[in-house]
Amino acid sequence: MSLGKTEQALIRDLEDVAKDLHWSATELKHIAQRLEKSGNVIDADALKRMIGAFENGEPRLKRYAEEVRAGRIAGAGVHQVEPGASLPS
Repeated sequence: MSLGKTEQALIRDLEDVAKDLHWSATELKHIAQRLEKSGNVIDADALKRMIGAFENGEPRLKRYAEEVRAGRIAGAGVHQVEPGASLPS
């Protein structure tokens, strides 16, 4: 099945965000470890909760990309949003 530009962009965006979540979780783990070693267990635990959310989100985004690739989800259009701008409603 040939994918249109919209679907290709959607797959690329989903996979990029999944990679960003993975990278962020990895970096936050290192920070949490340093916080624990310095005795700041409360903030380390807060980071660990964030890490869990990131780690749970990564495979979901990858599954959505696979659904688009398989044609079960179609892109209705990709909107470029500048950083700090609000999403269209």
